[in-house]
Amino acid sequence: MRSIIKNLSLLTLGIFTVSCQKESTPIEITAEHFHKSVDKVTEVMIHDIFSPPVASRIFVYPNIAAYEIMAQNDAKYNSLVGQVNNLPAIPKADKNQPINIKLAALIAHIDLSRELIFSEDRIAAFRDSLYQSWQNTNEKEFEASKKYGLEVAAHIKTWMSKDNYKETRTMPKYTVSADNPGRWQPTPPSYMDGIEPHWMKIRPFVIDSCSQFKPVPPPAFSLDKNSEFWKQVMEVYEVGQKIHSEANDDAKEMAIAKFWDCNPYVSTTRGHLMFATKKITPGAHWIGICKIACRKDNANFDKTVFAYTKTSLAIADGFISCWDEKYRSNLIRPETVINQYIDENWKPVLQTPPFPEYTSGHSVVSGAAGIVLTSIFGDNFSFDDDTEMPYGLPTRTFNSFNKASGEAAISRLYGGIHYRAAIENGLIQGRDLGKFVVANLNMENKNEVALK
Repeated sequence: MRSIIKNLSLLTLGIFTVSCQKESTPIEITAEHFHKSVDKVTEVMIHDIFSPPVASRIFVYPNIAAYEIMAQNDAKYNSLVGQVNNLPAIPKADKNQPINIKLAALIAHIDLSRELIFSEDRIAAFRDSLYQSWQNTNEKEFEASKKYGLEVAAHIKTWMSKDNYKETRTMPKYTVSADNPGRWQPTPPSYMDGIEPHWMKIRPFVIDSCSQFKPVPPPAFSLDKNSEFWKQVMEVYEVGQKIHSEANDDAKEMAIAKFWDCNPYVSTTRGHLMFATKKITPGAHWIGICKIACRKDNANFDKTVFAYTKTSLAIADGFISCWDEKYRSNLIRPETVINQYIDENWKPVLQTPPFPEYTSGHSVVSGAAGIVLTSIFGDNFSFDDDTEMPYGLPTRTFNSFNKASGEAAISRLYGGIHYRAAIENGLIQGRDLGKFVVANLNMENKNEVALK
């Protein structure tokens, strides 16, 4: 009997010891956890085929939620309240609860991301596998952190719901006008309607209004062979001819065009079958560059969240600014002009995206992202960009973020989808916006890199 009692006592003690160890083991959250969460969101967005502007919205809100939680616990970073338009202060973490701030930030990011995409089950499966692991490590810490993370996610969701996105879903579609020959028209092969004609009505984040960085107007549409517009049309045509030519031994322009394509709407036709080739958006490419920079810099969890948040804010405002101009100038694409007036068989190297030409979205967003990333990591920050490897494209190396943004911009000329004015003025528009974001966001308590 004594032996049985002794054994039961030892068993009870063992269970108690294991239980105590489980509850006392802290849950470790690293920058890699956040990278994987962002990667999962990108993966699902590609699957769901979101437009570039909508994709920027999907990135920015979860990042803000995570950042606001993180900034509570790190004196190096400041809240975005009072800096981002109409952002209300999030609920404070209860210091009497065993809340892991990094874990709560990550949970908020995952939950809000799930709310913003279509294939919620894909995010849920990713989330549930993590939840199980964390729960097994320290149940009390996990439950307290989960409760707080979801509370903040719900808080940000309420603020998000007032950005006019839902209202734009029921606004009229873009109307094609036959009376104005210079007005944008749908392009082959899918002849899709103009994407997001009301995106300029979305509440901006840091900029004052969608028109704050309104660029100079594009050259006026003209068929006069001596006009500036016609000269730029001919440049697109001749560059395209050169790249397509069998005699062209220099594949540099072709490689640059394909690397920065970032068009989620590419349609492929085989016989009577048409299907989409899914790719990342321009914003997603720069989010990928942010990840590369964080890893090279060995950025910790807090700096990683900071970098993603600041970059995604600039990207989101960049799309709002760019789309304001696109549907103001409503300029016709090179492919349409060239096919109608020069060569009916000419095709651009890249498939023309389904929205007006001026300014170039990739130029604006790349310009803004390049400035912000420079403010975080420095001007001469070299990196190997392998973002496009999943699509069969090799790594490209850049000596700075601004060099990369310049190449992204000129890629639109090589691709045959933009005139030079949209590229150069778009890059100015984006860089000016990026400088405004850096100058007006006091996120980090240090002197940031001087802008050039």
